[in-house]
Amino acid sequence: MDTPISETADRLDESFDIVARQDKADAAIATLRTDVDEVKARLDKVSRAAARPAIAGGSDNPEVKGFVDGYLRHGRTHEIKSISGAVPTDGGYAVPREIDAMIARELVEISPIRALAQVVQVGTSGYRKLVTTGGTASGWVSETAARPETDSPQFAEIAPPSGELYANPAASQAMLDDAAFDLEGWLASEIAMEFARAEGAAFVGGSGVDQPMGFLSAPNSTAEDGLRPFGTLQYVGSGDAAGFGTSPEAKLIDLVHTMKAGHRQGASWVMNSATLSEVRKLKTADGAFLWQPGLVEGQPDRLLGYPVVEAEDMPDIATGAFPIAFGNFRAGYLIAERSATQILRDPFTNKPFVHFYATKRVGGQVLDSAAIKLLKIEL
Repeated sequence: MDTPISETADRLDESFDIVARQDKADAAIATLRTDVDEVKARLDKVSRAAARPAIAGGSDNPEVKGFVDGYLRHGRTHEIKSISGAVPTDGGYAVPREIDAMIARELVEISPIRALAQVVQVGTSGYRKLVTTGGTASGWVSETAARPETDSPQFAEIAPPSGELYANPAASQAMLDDAAFDLEGWLASEIAMEFARAEGAAFVGGSGVDQPMGFLSAPNSTAEDGLRPFGTLQYVGSGDAAGFGTSPEAKLIDLVHTMKAGHRQGASWVMNSATLSEVRKLKTADGAFLWQPGLVEGQPDRLLGYPVVEAEDMPDIATGAFPIAFGNFRAGYLIAERSATQILRDPFTNKPFVHFYATKRVGGQVLDSAAIKLLKIEL
């Protein structure tokens, strides 16, 4: 059936109308794109202007103003002198120098006694500790026999002498502002290193006056355990006023076995490197070295089966000296510290310097005198 002419005309009108509306939409989109591009261009221009570094002095500087007017606006050329970092007078002084973040320092020997001893944290400087010097006695009786009174335990009091370590280095505020490395952090680490060195030396030979009492400062005697006063260390003579004598291995073995078997579990030798160099040369009668190097990485070297610890604060071999200690320091020496190192930053006392006032309170004393034995250089 044929389509009427009027219906065909209506359809043509609708098609033309759709095309017209499509053209109108395309034109609107094109206009919008143009507007968006213009906005983006303006934003880019503003961003570049904001990112451009300001010229020092601004428009009030006649040299800068002349440069802007002459060169940037009118294209006139100017003589521009070069700035070179290679030549100091041409700007090399202004070029920052590269400084290693880690400042090298001379190696400081720190005593390892803290790692070996018993360390307790205390709340006040009046720390006390009770130690039993004799256990409860007992006895055998028959079923119906009387039970007489037995001896009671004996006690001794330990009050480790203490002192306050302090350091008060200063740095100018300008140095703190201009230093190319963390000066405050470096000073803190230096103070910590110095405190560790100072307290380590006190744990070995401290006098006990405003500082810990070192184990070498404790009273000493040749008397055996049970016969010496509490707090007195036993020593064994070397048999030679200048060294270890003709049978050093025998003296070292005697030193080991003056200690109770229970304390020998966990005991170690302590000496400095000079003494250690002599000990490493010692041989038995059949020519075997007493020294036994560690066969596994991380394992300490051994002397007569016990580990050797180097402590540079121990004395050298000399007449009347105690160059070698053998002991269970966990049971034999007590370190009491009130708190960790405290650092106060003081920018007011001595302007323009800033002081870093650091303090640390620590004490120490022999705890069980039967747990540490000494070798003395004597006839």
